[in-house]
Amino acid sequence: MLPKSTALLLVDVQAAFDDPYWGRRNNPGAEANQAALAAAFRAQGLPVVHVAHDSRDPNSPLFPGEPGNAFKPGTAPLPGEAEFRKHAHSAFTGTGLEAHLRGRGIDRLVIAGFTTNHCVSTTARLSCDLGFKTVVVRDACATFDLEDMDGNPIPAQALHDTGLAELHGEFAMVLPTEAILQLL
Repeated sequence: MLPKSTALLLVDVQAAFDDPYWGRRNNPGAEANQAALAAAFRAQGLPVVHVAHDSRDPNSPLFPGEPGNAFKPGTAPLPGEAEFRKHAHSAFTGTGLEAHLRGRGIDRLVIAGFTTNHCVSTTARLSCDLGFKTVVVRDACATFDLEDMDGNPIPAQALHDTGLAELHGEFAMVLPTEAILQLL
């Protein structure tokens, strides 16, 4: 059973990540797993905390006022759930997230969201550095294909797997959704 000092942190679960702007992605089941986690945390009376990325680039689907900036409906904040907006990669940078968590006695975070190798990874790393016990839910995150410095494609799944391997055991424990649900 997860301690009452555990919160689910949903990072950048926003409509923009459905936009073709980003290219091909991995893990089409991420949103279903995010929703299952949110429902389970809510059912146990554990906090669900939401962080959204407000891009400063007016051409980005994550720019404030754009439809993509909205939270995805399956995991959107419910009344009373904390919501933070950020401009940086980490959910802790430039937000009141750390103070909010500490003020509520939260010392453990279960992290899911977008994208695995950017904002999820950066948030998990800083979470660890700040002393939070951190879990990243591997099948409740997703990312997109990238190109290397020579223009060669790097598949999203390879980026996802590498990003999670870099976190596991050093900055976080990486577990599947089912393992978290069994702990609730």
